[in-house]
Amino acid sequence: MSDQTPNRPPTPTEPPGRDLLAGRRVVITAAAGSGIGGSLARRCMLEGATLTISDAHVRRLGETADALQEEFGKRPTAIPCDVTDEASVQALVAGAIDAMGGYDTWMNNAGLGGNGLITELTDEQWQKVLDVTLTGTFRCLRAALPHLYQQGEGAVVNNASVLGWRAQERQGHYAAAKAGVMALTRTAAVEAAAHNVRVNAVSPSLAMHANLAKVTPPGLLAELEAAEAFGRAAEPWEVANVMVFLASDLSSYMTGEVLAVSSQHP
Repeated sequence: MSDQTPNRPPTPTEPPGRDLLAGRRVVITAAAGSGIGGSLARRCMLEGATLTISDAHVRRLGETADALQEEFGKRPTAIPCDVTDEASVQALVAGAIDAMGGYDTWMNNAGLGGNGLITELTDEQWQKVLDVTLTGTFRCLRAALPHLYQQGEGAVVNNASVLGWRAQERQGHYAAAKAGVMALTRTAAVEAAAHNVRVNAVSPSLAMHANLAKVTPPGLLAELEAAEAFGRAAEPWEVANVMVFLASDLSSYMTGEVLAVSSQHP
């Protein structure tokens, strides 16, 4: 038996669009930049969706809309939104309805991380992460679901994290918030089923993008990548693909589920 370490599998090539969201009107929160949200916006357009994107970062939101217009020849509606502000969330709902005539799919991608031992986290640090990641998801659900209920169909996809299941030091606030997103997803799914609306979530382990590298302590990314069976982080589009699956008719019998997008060892 060889004691050589096997070569790391290559990163796959992003698959082409298959019109999984053709005719769908989709709203995505935190859709600017190079992370999951930006990749999700691009993937939805690849799959034929009409799109409204939002983000609290106005400049990056405009840059993302510009890039999508250049690639697809069609500019998505771009509406700034701060999910910690109720009026801003309501304005996003109204703006999406005005721009697209309604929406069929709502994707809650907004979240905020951080690092800190439980014994050292301040109330402000704790509350800031929960307000964006958990309460922001709640605000969007509360605002977005009535329109889906009224039309009698639709899908919601939330972005959780494997840290809602798995322990990692210095992530108490983020893990608690993401575990809350999972529980909120299941509860919303039960309530929405009577209206023919599905609510599911993805739970990524590690998706690499520029902003993650900026906020992660030195050496930790390499350690986290080594824990993955493929020896690498997911590409943001690999998470986006699963979110599109949950929004599409291919997952028509799924609701209240949290799908791990992970290759991490048990």
